[in-house]
Parts: sequence; C-alpha cells; structure tokens
Amino acid sequence: MPRKKSEHLTPLELEIMKVLWETGPANVQTVLQAMDSGHAYTTVQTMLNVLHRKGKVTRRLRDKAYFYRPSVSRREVVGKAMGDLIERMFGGDAESLVMSLVEAKHLTPEKLARLNKLVERGERDERDR
Repeated sequence: MPRKKSEHLTPLELEIMKVLWETGPANVQTVLQAMDSGHAYTTVQTMLNVLHRKGKVTRRLRDKAYFYRPSVSRREVVGKAMGDLIERMFGGDAESLVMSLVEAKHLTPEKLARLNKLVERGERDERDR
C-alpha cells in the first residue's frame, strides 16, 4: 500500500525550503552549497523532487538544470505547522500554547509586552475596517 502524501515538511525538506525562501530560484548545486550540511547531491536532488511532487516547489528547466522556486510562502508553512501543533498539543487552544511558553520561560516580559502591542494593533485594525 503506498504511503499517504504528507502535507507536513520533514526537517530536511524544511531546511531546503529555508534556502529557497532566502535565495529565490536555485538549482540543486546552489541549494546544496547554501545548506552546508554534508548531504549528498543526490539526497538534495531527491528531496527537491519530493517537494515538487508535494506541490511545495515549482521547477523550470534552464540550461540542462532544473531551477526550483517555492510555491508556498514561509508564512503559509509556519501557519499550518502552528495550527497543527496547537490542535495536537493543546486541543486547539492557542492560549494554552502561550501559557506554556510563559511557564517554560520562552517568553520574557519584554517579549510579552511586544506581543501585547501586536494584539492591540490587530484589534485596532479590525475596528477600523
């Protein structure tokens, strides 16, 4: 039975996507050099093909080499991963996630103040619409 195609990115796929988000369209060699992780050329090539099959990148043949470009934004990937994390770990309760970050001391008072300003700004923007 074939494996179900996963929407989630593996750590290696995410590493490759980060390179593409930062560099823009790139061939396998460029991605490999930017990763600086010791992976084999064929590994990166295979993973780019997997990302293409998943619809996460597009590719265009240029001078006998494919150039890959992200077809999803970093924001989309982060949003989906965060939504999944909140659903699986906190039963869909984002406040529980924030409280967990505070309790684990990942959110300092300074960061909480910045977060509060962002929330206030978002609420103002909503009212102004």
